Amino acid sequence: MFAGFDFDVIERSLPYLFREGMTFTLTLTAMAMTGGIVFGTLLAMMRLSSYALLNVPAAMYVNLMRSVPLVLVIFWFYFLVPWIGGWLIGAKQPIQVGAFMSSVVTFTLFEAAYYCEIMRAGIQSVARGQASAGYALGLNYWQTMGSIVLPQAFRNMMPVLLTQTIILFQDTSLVYVLSISDFLGAASKVAQRDGRLVEMYLFVAVVYFIISYFLSHQVKRLQTRLAVPGGV
Repeated sequence: MFAGFDFDVIERSLPYLFREGMTFTLTLTAMAMTGGIVFGTLLAMMRLSSYALLNVPAAMYVNLMRSVPLVLVIFWFYFLVPWIGGWLIGAKQPIQVGAFMSSVVTFTLFEAAYYCEIMRAGIQSVARGQASAGYALGLNYWQTMGSIVLPQAFRNMMPVLLTQTIILFQDTSLVYVLSISDFLGAASKVAQRDGRLVEMYLFVAVVYFIISYFLSHQVKRLQTRLAVPGGV
């Protein structure tokens, strides 16, 4: 079955694939996760606000991002971010953003919509009496959310947040459409150079499977550890 496979091309390409490709993929995943959770938490608090000026725009943003294919959003921001940046600083020409920064902005803003819904569910899972207790102690809304509600919400939603991050890790391979040398893009360049598409794409699939399966297993273990004894 594997008689015609050239495994040597994989071995020769390992330093390049992991030094260039996987480093890009993991960096993009970490930055988009961090920015997405921060922005998503802010969006969740806006969606839970009783003020229409806050919850309506947040709901429109979340529904838009969750209704548009990610690959289309990648193209949007890749071509629009330089023009938006130039407009913000008053430049007549689009600024040079670069593929990496454009990708970070794209995934941060796109994933924020999903993290928002996760955080909104987490905040709503915290008993209302917790917030009432904070108000009774003289804390304002933001102090109550930051000191009492959000820490509990993060604990409740940590497994789901990490699961979404695994999905984000897989989705970063879509930057391949911009000819960026992420892990898939780097493997594609090697495959086309050496004419070994089957070997390289199979190897990429195996690596993604191993990493995603391992992380999913760790998330399940974490979920078990965070489970409240006696809870439903």
